[in-house]
Amino acid sequence: MSLQRIVRVPLGHPTSAVCVAGVETLVDIYGSVPEGTEMFEVYGTPGVDIYISPRVERDWEHADTRWWCFDAGLQIIVVMNSPSNDLNDSHISSSAPKDCTSFSISASPGVVVDVAHRPPAKKNLTGSSKWPLDPGLEVSLKMTAASDSTGDQKVQISYYGPETTPVEALLYVTRVEILRVDFTRTGKMKSTGGRKDQRTWTWGPHGQGAILLVNCDRDSPISSTVDCKDDQLDSKDLKDMSLVTLSTKTPRDFFSKHQLVPHVAKSEMDKVRVFRANADKQPSRYGMILGPRHPSHPLELQGGHHSTDFHVEGLAFPDASFPGLISLNVSLLDTSKPELPKALVFQDNVVFHVAPWIMTPNTQSPKEVYVCRLFENEDFLKSVAALAKKARYKLMVCAKEESMNDRWMQDEMEIGYIQAPHKTLPVVFDSPRNRGLKDFPIKCMLGPDFGYMTRVPQTGRVTDLDSFGNLEVSSPVTVGGKEYPLGRILTGDRGYPSKESQEMHQDLQDFLSAQQVQAPVKLYSDWLSVGHVDEFLSFVPVHKKGFQLLLASPRSCYKLFQEWMKDGHGEALLFQGVKNKAQQKIKDILSNEKLREHNSYMEKCIDWNREVLKPELTERDIVDVPQLFKLQKGFEGTLKAEAFFPNMVNMLVLGKHLGIPKPFGPIINGRCCLEEKVWSLLEPLGLHCTFIDDFYTYHVQHGDVHCGTNVCRQPFSFKWWHMVP
Repeated sequence: MSLQRIVRVPLGHPTSAVCVAGVETLVDIYGSVPEGTEMFEVYGTPGVDIYISPRVERDWEHADTRWWCFDAGLQIIVVMNSPSNDLNDSHISSSAPKDCTSFSISASPGVVVDVAHRPPAKKNLTGSSKWPLDPGLEVSLKMTAASDSTGDQKVQISYYGPETTPVEALLYVTRVEILRVDFTRTGKMKSTGGRKDQRTWTWGPHGQGAILLVNCDRDSPISSTVDCKDDQLDSKDLKDMSLVTLSTKTPRDFFSKHQLVPHVAKSEMDKVRVFRANADKQPSRYGMILGPRHPSHPLELQGGHHSTDFHVEGLAFPDASFPGLISLNVSLLDTSKPELPKALVFQDNVVFHVAPWIMTPNTQSPKEVYVCRLFENEDFLKSVAALAKKARYKLMVCAKEESMNDRWMQDEMEIGYIQAPHKTLPVVFDSPRNRGLKDFPIKCMLGPDFGYMTRVPQTGRVTDLDSFGNLEVSSPVTVGGKEYPLGRILTGDRGYPSKESQEMHQDLQDFLSAQQVQAPVKLYSDWLSVGHVDEFLSFVPVHKKGFQLLLASPRSCYKLFQEWMKDGHGEALLFQGVKNKAQQKIKDILSNEKLREHNSYMEKCIDWNREVLKPELTERDIVDVPQLFKLQKGFEGTLKAEAFFPNMVNMLVLGKHLGIPKPFGPIINGRCCLEEKVWSLLEPLGLHCTFIDDFYTYHVQHGDVHCGTNVCRQPFSFKWWHMVP
C-alpha cells in the first residue's frame, strides 16, 4: 500500500508540489471549490496519472474518462509517470469557482490523474469527461518517473456550474526519487518508493524489512575491541554492514531550494551508526553521519540523477529495553524561503531489525572443538584430540597461560551466530562468570569474521547458574502446531524462591528472551550442586528422527544393577581401575538405603523436567541413560546433588561421534556394564561411542567432558526472519 499526502490547490494562482516516487498524492478539490459548482474535470500532462475513486471502496477511475459532479467527498490522485525536465513543467488546475456544478481534470502527458468517490457515483450518460462533485470522491495523482526540471508536469482542474464558464486551478508538480535498500531480504537493493511495507518490519516467509548486523567482529589486528566500538572503517568492515543507497532523481536546480536530512530517533542513535561513502570509495575516509550523539545530518546534494551509498552497522543486540527495531529516516525539506523555517515536504524511512544472536544445538554439524591444556590433563587432551581427528573436525587448544588453570570451557562461553541476507557471522557469547578463562573469548576467538559479545549484570551477584553449562538449546521442534525451526533455549532455574535458591540472572534471561527466535524454556536445575542443565540432559542427532533427548536416569541405573545382581554379579566392582578410589560392589550399592533415597529424590527432580520437556519439545523419543547421584552439602550448607560416577549425559557431541565420560562401572564378562548399556542404546541410532577418562581431571572437580569442552557449529540453513515468533 502506498503512502499518501494531500495537496491543496487554490484558485486564482498556480501552486506547486513535490511528488516523491511511490507516494500517492491526494488532490483536495473541495478546499477552494467555487459556489454552485456541480461538476469538475481534471487533466494532467503525460507524466501524470490521475485517478478518481470512492474514498472507502477506492473504486478508481481515470479522470479523463468524463466530467465529474462537484461533490464534497471527491478526491483527485495525481501520479507522475515520467521525469520532469523543467521546473513546473506539469500542472493541475484547481479551486472551484462560485456556482460550479461539475469539473473536469486534465494533466500534461507525464501526469496520470485518478478520481475516487463513494458509491453510487453519478454517471454522465453523454460520455463526457466531467465528473459530478460527489462528497465521496477521491482524486489522486501518481507520477510515473522522475522530473527533469522542477514543475515540469502539471494538472489542471476545471470547475463547472449550471450557467458559469469553467473556473480553473493549476498545480505544477515535480517528481523525485529517493532511498534504496534491501527490504525484501534477497540481498538485492530495491527502491523503497514510499511503500508502507518498508516502514514496518514483518516476520515470516513473505515478510518485509531490512536486516542489520551488529558489527561485533574485529577486522583489524591492531584493534583491542570489537569494530562497532569505534567509528573507523576499513574495507572488511563494509562486508559486515547493510547498504542503503540514497538514489536521487531530481531536476538539476532542485536542491537549491530543498534539502535532504537523514536522521534516527534520539532513543535509537546509540544503537546504530551510519557512514557516508565518498567519491573515491576509500572506506578509511568514509565519514560517520549518524550514531551516538549524532541523530541527524543535513546532506549537501546536487540535482540530477545521483546515488550515494551509506553503510549501516548495528551497535546493540535486542534486549529487554530494545526490541531490535531501528528506523532510518530521510526528510525532504523546503528551503526556498530563507526567512521562514524549513518546511517538511516528505518523509520516508526504512525499518531495520537487528539480527538476533542464535544458538546452535548438538544436531548442527561441528566446525571446531575447543579444550584447555592443563598441567594434569594430557591424557584427556589426547583423547579429545583423537576424537576430533576421527570425526574430522578442527581442534583449538587453549594454552596453559591463557586458561589460568580454569578448565571449564563450556561454562565460559556459548558460540552462536548472527545472520543477514548478505552475511553470516559466528559470535561467541562470553559468560559473566569471569574466572581464569575470562580473557580467552575476546583474546583468542574475536577476530575477522568471528564476533564477540557479553552481558555483565549491573546489579546483583553472579552465581553458578550464570555459567553457560546452564545454557543449552534443543533441536528444531513443533509443539501444538507451533513451529520452532531454530529450536528452543533451555536454562536451569530454581524450583521455587528460597533463601538458598539460585537462578540465572534476570539480565541474561531478558537478553535471551529478547532474541525472540528460540523461545526459552526454564528447567529445574537448582537441585544440583553446580546447577547446570547439561548435568542431566543432552541432545544427539538421529538421521531419520532429527534428534533424541538423553536424560540421566537413576531409575534406569538401579534397574540395570538389579538385573546383574539377579544374574549373580553382585560382587562386580564399581570404580575398578581408578587409582586411590574406594571400589564398591553392585550388591552394596543396591543395599545402601540412604543412596537409594537420595536417588529417588533426584529421579523426581529429573522427572519434573521430563514433564516440562515433553509438551515443550513434543513427544520425541527420550533415552534414559543410567546414572546415579549423591547428595553433598554445598558451600551454604544445603544438600545438593553430584554425580556418583562420571556423568555420561555430560558428553561431547561431534556429529555421530560421541565423547562420553568413562563411568568405570562394574566389569562383567570383560566389559563395563554401564558402557555396554549406553552402547546398546546409542549405537543402533547410528552413533559411535568413545568413552573418555576424565575422572581426576574433571569429574572430581564437579564436571565432565561436556563441561570441559566447547564446539562452534554450522548455522541453521533456515533463515531466522522466515519464522513467526
